[in-house]
Amino acid sequence: MKQNRSLFRRFLKVHFLFIFLPPILLIFISAFFGVSDIHENNVNTLHLFYVTVLLFVFIIVAFVALSWLFFLKLQKRLASLQEVMSSSAITNSFPKPISVQADRMDEIDQLGSSFNWMIQQLKESRKQAYEEELLRHRLIANLSHDLRTPLTIMRGHVTRLNKEPISLEGQHSLTEINHTITRVGDLMDDLLSYTLLTSGKQPFEPVSTDIGRLVRAAVAAWYPVFEEHGIQLDVDLPADETFYWEADPKWMTRVLDNLFQNIVRHAAEGKYAHIAVDVKRELIIVADRGPGLDKSSHGGGAGIGLSTCDYMLNKMNLKADFTSNEDGTNVAISRA
Repeated sequence: MKQNRSLFRRFLKVHFLFIFLPPILLIFISAFFGVSDIHENNVNTLHLFYVTVLLFVFIIVAFVALSWLFFLKLQKRLASLQEVMSSSAITNSFPKPISVQADRMDEIDQLGSSFNWMIQQLKESRKQAYEEELLRHRLIANLSHDLRTPLTIMRGHVTRLNKEPISLEGQHSLTEINHTITRVGDLMDDLLSYTLLTSGKQPFEPVSTDIGRLVRAAVAAWYPVFEEHGIQLDVDLPADETFYWEADPKWMTRVLDNLFQNIVRHAAEGKYAHIAVDVKRELIIVADRGPGLDKSSHGGGAGIGLSTCDYMLNKMNLKADFTSNEDGTNVAISRA
């Protein structure tokens, strides 16, 4: 069993000995060796005063010296502990365990022991979290891969049934089944993409990016898709003004792709999309007139795509403010 000791008690004990031991020794020596001589020689009072002053000065010097040595040693131990903690904060890694006296522990050793226990618990927690995250990513990847085969088979049967004579109501049912298969496939793609992104499988390479030019390129790429779905596109993209963000162009394009894709999937019934770049406020605005996030995300899984957007924007020190109601959804991307 560990025996604890107190720094304060040790400090008092040592100083008590050095303050009271010299006078006691002086009295003892005087009583046994110098009393007769003192009486015989009739030492004068002035000589005794000098001896008393000298003894008092010795006690004060001894007290100051011992206190200085004690607190110097204490300061070195605390500085060592503080250096270990600071180095871990700078390198963003776990610090090395602090050596402690296991047989007799004072307050600083107890602090070091608690610090070592905390490091061990954090290491175990991080290891467990990493294993759980790895297992989750592997499970999602395997699940996305395994579900593609039955979906492909189902789509094949739907295609075959479309060639058979069937009632109008049955034809509507097959169309809905085919639409649902497509939607599930898209959800699996989004889920797999989010898993790969959060696991660090896709590189992040931020550079100074011309945001106006990037948004114009993204809108031009999606224009045929909006036109195919009958979505009226309201674009406000200044050609002679722009601003720059420290961002990954591929990730930024992917964020816009996810937002445009959500409009096509979940807000196409509104037949309207507004895309603008506000140079003065450094904003990217994407709006629609769909049913709103609550209904669209419940019916079509828009939340996975938005989670992917949030993750990428956070990595680029950006943010997306969502305003959604039954009249539509407005997304404003800006600096965090």
